[in-house]
Amino acid sequence: SYVFYFFYKKIIYVTLHSIMKTKYILTLAVALLIPQIIGLLGSLFTSATIPTWYATLTRPELAPPNWVFGPVWTVLFILMGIASFLIFQKGYERRDVRIALSFYGAQLILNLLWSLLFFGARNPGLAFAEIVVLWLVLFLTIRKFWPLSKTSAYLLVPYILWVSFAGYLNYSIWILN
Repeated sequence: SYVFYFFYKKIIYVTLHSIMKTKYILTLAVALLIPQIIGLLGSLFTSATIPTWYATLTRPELAPPNWVFGPVWTVLFILMGIASFLIFQKGYERRDVRIALSFYGAQLILNLLWSLLFFGARNPGLAFAEIVVLWLVLFLTIRKFWPLSKTSAYLLVPYILWVSFAGYLNYSIWILN
């Protein structure tokens, strides 16, 4: 009977471990997919206006070539997904985790809204005001992530640096045009 108990216990452990591993992988996949979907939705407003409207704008000297934006955003969205996954792993039942992820969700929506305002509405002035709000919410997201996972907070640093640079580009385009 001891052998049967040991064997039964081992089967339960392996089964639960497999379920947890699958849940882990699925949660990570969803966390990585969400920001990529936001990026894809943003590109719906962006891609059509790059060769037309955006090409006619006067841009500042530090503006990178257009091909840089896609790879940079892809990497940033991956880092965001990993950061959110690490926070989610702390336990969604925790109030501080839910608050941190709410800020994360808000900055994702603001990220999408910027594409809509700048490229969709072709309104660099309004987009600049919005990117300031995005930057503030992103800063608060990093602050909320910090006590939960310093790694997650650090993963968002390249993003806030890029948004800062994007703010400079947005402001310059608004002033120059």
